[in-house]
Amino acid sequence: MRSCLFKTVYTLLLAAIPFLAQATALDQLKNFSTNARSARGEFSQAQVKTGEKIRFTNTTSGTFLFSRPGKFIWTYSKPYEQVLQADGTRLYMYDKDLNQVTIKKLGDALGSSPAAILFGSNNLEKSFSLKNIGAHNGYEWVEVVPKTKDTPFEKINIGMKDGLPQAMELYDSLGQLTLIKFTKFTKNPPVNAGTFRFVVPKGADVFEN
Repeated sequence: MRSCLFKTVYTLLLAAIPFLAQATALDQLKNFSTNARSARGEFSQAQVKTGEKIRFTNTTSGTFLFSRPGKFIWTYSKPYEQVLQADGTRLYMYDKDLNQVTIKKLGDALGSSPAAILFGSNNLEKSFSLKNIGAHNGYEWVEVVPKTKDTPFEKINIGMKDGLPQAMELYDSLGQLTLIKFTKFTKNPPVNAGTFRFVVPKGADVFEN
């Protein structure tokens, strides 16, 4: 019986391989949005300056953890320690050096932002226009354009590989480009809901918008 079960699973996996190989970036992104209930990993982020040669400035790095819908912890560890944390209702922005916390309603802060793509609901087409834009730098890319004009980003390109977002190119309204790359991306790890409850650090100044 075990042998038959193994052969059945093996056959199903073989049948799925051609589909996975042919999946477009948009297919991969929609599948990720639908099936990734949670994820964790590391990121690096930098502004891209173009000219005679490409330069990277304002480089930062850290870790992320999310659970849909609207719960996440985005932690900058270098060069400065800062935390963006959402509990599904409110967004907390904590600057460790200033010992300062700013609180916003999550709906207003998330909206059509890049965070909504990874951490929001799985209905991407409600807030964004999506299209495949081909392959480069080892990824298949999908262009994501916010449908609302009340956003600092004109468009976001997402690089997909093996069914996971591996990179994001953020183009803002001032013509600046920010590149984010993801590593050690783990899909659907077990996450305790209490993890996202923000505790205001002792003595911190709190500002609520």
